Amino acid sequence: MRSHEVDYEIYGDDMQVVEVELDPSEVVIAEAGAMNWMDDGIEYEAKMGDGSEPEKGLFDKLLNAGKRAISGETIFLTHFTNRGVGKKRVAFAAPYPGKIIPLDLSKIGGRITCQKDAFLCAAMGTKVDIAFNKKLGAGFFGGEGFILQTLTGDGMAFIHAGGTIVKKELNGETLKVDTGCIVGFTSGIDYDIQQAGNLKSMVFGGEGLFLATLKGHGTVYLQSLPFSRMANRIIKHAPRAAGTSKGEGSVLGGLGNIFENL
Repeated sequence: MRSHEVDYEIYGDDMQVVEVELDPSEVVIAEAGAMNWMDDGIEYEAKMGDGSEPEKGLFDKLLNAGKRAISGETIFLTHFTNRGVGKKRVAFAAPYPGKIIPLDLSKIGGRITCQKDAFLCAAMGTKVDIAFNKKLGAGFFGGEGFILQTLTGDGMAFIHAGGTIVKKELNGETLKVDTGCIVGFTSGIDYDIQQAGNLKSMVFGGEGLFLATLKGHGTVYLQSLPFSRMANRIIKHAPRAAGTSKGEGSVLGGLGNIFENL
């Protein structure tokens, strides 16, 4: 096994945290800022890269860092190493409510493609890379689905998504999804962007102009509440963004609107 073999435990329901157990000298990599707590004896270091290919030169590391910067991700990943005696634990959580999906990459073909901000942490040896969807439709209209992230390896990896998580197995079927609702999909799934219905539906339907299509043979993970959708609703009602701080349907809120329009 190329990746470090780590144990884990997930706590919580809708705001979950994963606690990873490391044997001496074992390492787990994580996105910057994802750590919640850790035992004494664990040391961490920010590194440019995931450490899966130590023979890589400086140019390759800078290239990978550049791709992460373009995608809006942090250039560095944090490496947590158990330098103590005996088993030690370190915990990680995402910055918004949702579920953590544990993935044994050796059981799903060694590779998963996911939304660029879905990665939380993984056993050392997992390759974390940025992939730009090469299809023209996805490039122009894919939104969140244009820049994707690939996790490759044979150990444990953990991804995060918002709301309720739904796991679907496709056996040649086609699934149409809002681009923001895709968490990830395994090898064997073909991803593209297609027009969402007729012109009337596209303009007035409220579902966006284009939908993602997933078809083939493999597993698809979907989320009910993409962070972008939640953020847009919060910004819409924020007082500083021309929103209001009134309660939904409150009498005071209605009076406030009357006085604002006088």
